[in-house]
Amino acid sequence: MARAGVSTAPLSRLHSLPPPRPTLLHHRPQPHVLLRPQRKAPSTAAAALPTAADLPPLSLPAAAAAAAALAAAVSLSDPERRRRAQAEAAGGGDKEAVRAYFNSTGFERWRKIYGSATEGVNRVQLDIREGHAQTVAKALAMLRDSPLQLAGATVCDAGCGTGSLSIPLAAEGADVLASDISAAMVSEAQRQAQAALAAQPAGSPFRMPRFEVRDLESLEGRYDVVVCLDVLIHYPREEARAMIRHLASLAGKRLLISFAPRTLYFDLLKRVGELFPGPSKATRAYLHAERDIEDALREAGWRVANRGFISTQFYFAKLFEAVPAGSSS
Repeated sequence: MARAGVSTAPLSRLHSLPPPRPTLLHHRPQPHVLLRPQRKAPSTAAAALPTAADLPPLSLPAAAAAAAALAAAVSLSDPERRRRAQAEAAGGGDKEAVRAYFNSTGFERWRKIYGSATEGVNRVQLDIREGHAQTVAKALAMLRDSPLQLAGATVCDAGCGTGSLSIPLAAEGADVLASDISAAMVSEAQRQAQAALAAQPAGSPFRMPRFEVRDLESLEGRYDVVVCLDVLIHYPREEARAMIRHLASLAGKRLLISFAPRTLYFDLLKRVGELFPGPSKATRAYLHAERDIEDALREAGWRVANRGFISTQFYFAKLFEAVPAGSSS
């Protein structure tokens, strides 16, 4: 997902993450947008390593040992070198790499994923589209179920991508600021919002969102609701915690954040997937422990009021709805 700064995606969802079944290590779904390795013979040092599908059923201790061994092997491979080269080519670190990615190859890939057309969209992209759509639907359901009235509420959609959440919120009468680090994403979101506005019936509460090209760090102001979906996947641990505190400082009543949860199993699959990068999977992807996210919210004076987990075959995320610590709702 497009990210509004170096901090998302990430990501969130419907119920607590089930514990991994030790005898089915190679059958578990892949993390978030970290795709399952293709069964092609790699041309690098990764050729000597097994794919997730090659792993035999393991006991839990054996699985943990295998994970540690594989993680060590991956750390000696070339994904990090590749990402460093990309960041240097973009003129800086993660933030510059993400901006460059989502204004070029990343934009084309994710516009296709976030869109509605099926021609030229492969099954993995369709699966990620479904996972992201579930995240958006769950976030909307959380807001609709809260005491907050969306009509007239001020909402900051931080990392709006192509407007998949901003436009439905605008259709309910919310006053939305939609921002993203990618100018290409913002332009596409604005185009889709204008098309949605033109299709509204007479008397519709639709309010055209305000679109801005901004990273998360430069967001300011106060809003009833701040939403940041699938963006934290671009932020390492400490930067993600700092960004959560920043977003919380902008919100008055609700803060919704999705992220890719960190577990031993998901971390292993992420590392295996990194051995087989496609040309459009070049930015870093950070998983986050739930405790870290909750700690950052608590430090900012917020608490988690609602949570969920969404998982498809190639996408997974946790979704937290937070409220001020002293709030009863």
